[in-house]
Amino acid sequence: MKYHFKIQGLVLSLLFCISLNAQEANSFIRGKILEKGSQQKLAFANLFIPELKIGTNSDSIGNFLLGPLKAGTYTLNASSIGHEEFVSENIMLKEGDTLFLDIRLKISAKELQTVMVKAAPFKKVMETPISLRNLGSTEIQRNPGSDNDISRVIQSLPGVTTTASFRNDLIIRGGAPNENRFFLDDIEIPVINHLVTQGASGGAFSIINANQLREVDYLSSSFPSNRGNALSSVFNFTLKDGRRDRLGLTATLGGTEVGLAVEGPISEKTSFLFSIRRSYRQYILQLLDFAFLPIYNDATAKVNIQLDENNELTLLGIGAIDNFKLNQKVGNNEIQRYLLENLPISDQSNYTVGAVFKHYTQSGYWTAVGSRSGFRNSAEKFYRNDSSVDDNLILQYNSREHSNRLRAEYTFLKDSLKINFGTGVESLYGSYDVFNRIFTQNGPVTANYESQINLQQYSLFGQLSKKLLNNRLGVTFGLRMDASNYNQQMNNPLDQLSARLALSWSLNPQTTLTAGVSNYFQLPPMMTLSYRNSGELDNQNVAQYLESWHYVAGLKWDSPFNSRLSVEAYYKNYPNYMLSLRDSLSLAHLPADFGVFGNFPVDFSSEGRAYGFEVFYQQRLFKGFYGMLSYTLGWSEYKDKTGNFVPSSWDARHIVNFVLGKKFSKKWEAGLNWRVQSALPFTPFDEELSAQRQVWDIANQGIRDFSLLNTQRGQWVNTIDLRIDRYYRFADWTLNVYLDLENITAAADNQQALILDRPLDAEGNLTDAGTIINPNAPYDQQRYRLKNIANAQGAFIPTFGFILEF
Repeated sequence: MKYHFKIQGLVLSLLFCISLNAQEANSFIRGKILEKGSQQKLAFANLFIPELKIGTNSDSIGNFLLGPLKAGTYTLNASSIGHEEFVSENIMLKEGDTLFLDIRLKISAKELQTVMVKAAPFKKVMETPISLRNLGSTEIQRNPGSDNDISRVIQSLPGVTTTASFRNDLIIRGGAPNENRFFLDDIEIPVINHLVTQGASGGAFSIINANQLREVDYLSSSFPSNRGNALSSVFNFTLKDGRRDRLGLTATLGGTEVGLAVEGPISEKTSFLFSIRRSYRQYILQLLDFAFLPIYNDATAKVNIQLDENNELTLLGIGAIDNFKLNQKVGNNEIQRYLLENLPISDQSNYTVGAVFKHYTQSGYWTAVGSRSGFRNSAEKFYRNDSSVDDNLILQYNSREHSNRLRAEYTFLKDSLKINFGTGVESLYGSYDVFNRIFTQNGPVTANYESQINLQQYSLFGQLSKKLLNNRLGVTFGLRMDASNYNQQMNNPLDQLSARLALSWSLNPQTTLTAGVSNYFQLPPMMTLSYRNSGELDNQNVAQYLESWHYVAGLKWDSPFNSRLSVEAYYKNYPNYMLSLRDSLSLAHLPADFGVFGNFPVDFSSEGRAYGFEVFYQQRLFKGFYGMLSYTLGWSEYKDKTGNFVPSSWDARHIVNFVLGKKFSKKWEAGLNWRVQSALPFTPFDEELSAQRQVWDIANQGIRDFSLLNTQRGQWVNTIDLRIDRYYRFADWTLNVYLDLENITAAADNQQALILDRPLDAEGNLTDAGTIINPNAPYDQQRYRLKNIANAQGAFIPTFGFILEF
């Protein structure tokens, strides 16, 4: 076990010498109460904070003010006769802060004769009653071991599998990492991770600053029809709005990064939020003799403009610049040498800029969204890092991808009826310069091509949601059509006609039964569509939209203790999954890694299925406690070249997540995150083939024996994270000091690597002498001496950091 200690910032002893003033009630919540759709200002609406048992009413033009309040975590309820009750997620009110909220109440189908305010802190969305999970800002920021990474927070949710402790691949209910779609304030974000695997979506760290998020909605089924091009999940991230009263500043000095966020008013109707982060993880890893040094920078900007009472505009920008370098000063142990000889160096950058315009009418609202995204990726690798010989080049890759997206839709609201319809267009461009030399069981393969691709995609969608039978039965039905001009088969929108039906039945106000069936289509990765090793687009004649069918049924129960218990069973079917013609393997049997994924010829003859059930208990803050507990039992299987179902590379049968937190006072808080996951399957090495010198000199690593496809598993992974927070509250600013203990158990990922069995010289250094068993034999008969090692990735990482807020 290795103990990696990372301590930054001020000297600890100074903190305990600070003399604090008594906490004062100097914080406020203010805003407006509006009718959803018409934007009509609701006079004399009721607002109530259950934790404090205090409330107020909006004035004659819908404005309200709650305060002065002490800093803390609260729930805000709002209600008005003839409207459905609004219940917020947990709101974290900071010292001297003024939180602005515009609350929109939906018209109720049943007139309320009296108004009762009760705690029910979970989002209920009529159009997506199935497989919806919601995390508020406090749950995001408190998550132990997340290191301010929203992708790691998401891993605590049910049905989410991870492939390695150092990566952010999100495997949702047995689907691939590239089957997820991410939206930030209604704008699609194609890349949400630093050092992303192109063609997959997993990466090292999230580019979204978790401290700036207001909430996250996670849907593993029942996607709204205006959210397309996803097969496994849709994530809706919502950033906080900038302050409207004064400038605010948040400075973060964490275990691996330094960050700064600024927010405030630009004018009476305009506010902004801007954050920037810089990693210094590379310096820490270099001190600890790691073989790889990731470097990342990211920035996020948001501007809200209230044009008038019926029109609002949101401008958004997010981007990152990343480098992945090798630490050539190390390499004197087997793990270091293995990583140095196999990891490429790479440079990446990505960005998304966009605008969302909303126009409110008496019966609903129009939404128009426009955005542009770009991604640049370069990678290079030489045999044993020796670039002095041209023949040593293994990988040289340069790519550019750009996308322009437009979407327009209208949402009609009347009583318990909601109708949404619209259209979308996309223009996608990719440029690729690829050289990649590998060795497979079928022999050496070299991809060497340049390719450019420019295609358009368009969609039409509509959805209707309605409450029936005295509001006990909820029905949602939606249709969507997608098409692309990539080839004739994909250009007919009727071939990509997808439907979704979701039902909910309220047994009582606390208990709801849900069921649904739906199918979805997704465009294959641009890397795959652009593959051109023969001079033509090799996959153009066979390419088609990927399809998935979902069947889900479940039950939800909301307790009187700010908690929810849900149980769901699911079955997913993939009728036309991609099969790599290079290896005769389903892509679900090829685990993704850093670099690129999908640059090979394919057909769509494979099939897949994923099924299982989830149990999820979520406790919002209640008497100082909060947490989540989930258990997932699932299977993920895809057909091999013989037509038999074989476990996929992310087939984790058992996943248990337990998050528990306690607010001991206004000053102290602690949280625990415990994750247990059964080992993922893997394919053992063909050691006989790998040991041949003519093979190893090309591959420089073991060759898998795919006749034993995913027949072995390692040990279960058991990780425990602990976080302790201490708050120092002053009149106008707050200091949060935290200790985050990540992976206390130092759990590893049970990966294996086949390496040269290098002996040590007289000084204890690894040497290549003696690695060839029969050096006097002809070259094509020579063999290397190899051995298996445990490529452990686990490490106990204590992190000490500060968050300073003005």
